[in-house]
Amino acid sequence: MKQELLKGLTKEQIERVKSCKNQNELLAFAKEEGIELNDEQLAAVSGGFCSETTEPCPKCGSKNIIKEHRGNDVHMHTVFICKNCKHEWNPK
Repeated sequence: MKQELLKGLTKEQIERVKSCKNQNELLAFAKEEGIELNDEQLAAVSGGFCSETTEPCPKCGSKNIIKEHRGNDVHMHTVFICKNCKHEWNPK
């Protein structure tokens, strides 16, 4: 993921990206710098797209789900997000 994010960045920005220790720092950097991430980049940063390993969205039934890790280095939890209806839920 980081290689995709590096395209078009200044040397200073590249150094900051390389110094990010986790996904949250990378997302915060992108937001701070006004760098927009596409769906694939967001999925890569947030933990990736889920496949058949998750149930469909309980709200709309879509299987177009993103698995996102939230929190910090000490308290991390997983949330599933439906890309169709934006419904969020915790894994069982």
